[in-house]
Amino acid sequence: MDLTQEEKYRQMTEPPVGRLICKLAVPCIISMLVTSFYNMADTYFVGMLKSNAATGAVGVVFSMMAIIQAVGFFFGQGSGNYISRELGKKNYEEASNMAATGFFSALGTGLIICILGQIFLEPLAYLLGSTETILPYTEQYLRVILLGAPWMTASLVLNNQLRFQGSANYAMVGIVSGAILNIALDPLLIFACDLGVAGAGWATIISQFVSFCLLLIGCSKGSNIRISIRNFKFRWFYYRMIFKGGLPSLARQCLASLATICLNHAAQPYGDAAIAAMGVVQRITMFGASTMLGFGQGFQPVCGFNYGAGLYKRVKDGFWFCVRISFFILLTISALGFAFAPKLISLFRDDPNVIEIGSVALRFQCVSFCAQSWIIMSNMMQQSMGRTVPATFLSVARQGLFFIPMVLILPPLLGIVGMQMAQSAADVLTLLCAIPIQLSVLKSLPDQS
Repeated sequence: MDLTQEEKYRQMTEPPVGRLICKLAVPCIISMLVTSFYNMADTYFVGMLKSNAATGAVGVVFSMMAIIQAVGFFFGQGSGNYISRELGKKNYEEASNMAATGFFSALGTGLIICILGQIFLEPLAYLLGSTETILPYTEQYLRVILLGAPWMTASLVLNNQLRFQGSANYAMVGIVSGAILNIALDPLLIFACDLGVAGAGWATIISQFVSFCLLLIGCSKGSNIRISIRNFKFRWFYYRMIFKGGLPSLARQCLASLATICLNHAAQPYGDAAIAAMGVVQRITMFGASTMLGFGQGFQPVCGFNYGAGLYKRVKDGFWFCVRISFFILLTISALGFAFAPKLISLFRDDPNVIEIGSVALRFQCVSFCAQSWIIMSNMMQQSMGRTVPATFLSVARQGLFFIPMVLILPPLLGIVGMQMAQSAADVLTLLCAIPIQLSVLKSLPDQS
């Protein structure tokens, strides 16, 4: 094991940083793109039911899925960041202990979410932003999604831990296989089995379970850290490290969920078409950001390994490389999204009201989309370095500190246009904060390793 880990150490600390990030980013980008298709599949096929209420229900439950993902990312990013730094220091036993602690903690937390969610299903549906007309569809979809919470959270832990070990290919196989299965199961269960919106939920949790199994197998291959209950450590030290590394992700994902809930409530006065439209826009923008996020995920293990090894110049070079590449990618995507906004919205719902509302919202977001290249890369770098405070601030700024006030303030002042432009306004304000914070972090790192 030591020899294999030594080889991995050299592979992460010696090749040119741009080439290394690209090598690790390719499977991450593929995973993110396919995962975005994964997330859009339910919206697309449920949209064929010709019901704004059913499409709106998928958008409403999306915020609950964001909470489940928040738990997975919290334990996954928290344990993964620590693992990459310890591998950079060649502390393999510590890395193994953290891997098991993060995995089993997420599995148990997911089970708690499942039980509590089933008990309080109806009030939870209203809390998420469901209206009276959307409620029956929301309950059908949400009830099934909650059943998969344990392995959905655990899958995200395994995915992140594999990436942070520099084994993005194993992570990709697990995620992509589940995503392809979900896309295949959606029409089968929704239409052929006549399960309606509940069929979309079953397709999601079945495919997530397959991903979970494949990722668990991936952890037993090559030099990857094996997950063993014997390595589970119920100790404050490990949870403190998970908290430090995972808090930015937890804050970001929870606030994304809260922001979606606020958005759903802000859209309610404009009808089910507005709720459906904003849900569609969220899925499209998530897909648009996938390539950038993939580059960032390719950068994170490089950042963690090299920061742990004291190779600070490689850390900074990797950051600037990712910002340049992601900026031009987002610029291209923004131009295409702005030009073809109505056609993109109509792929999911052919209702004229949904297309009209969604097109304006999507174009507003395209205007500020490029800002995410600096915001997200800064956040990922600080998180991988264990800089909890600035990383957490940037995580909460976009969806919490700025977006939630915007979505509460702008609609009463500007009507539906205020709701449509809230995310774009929040992105610009977050960028203004992120620039000086990240420049300060970069300045604190010496040029020589």
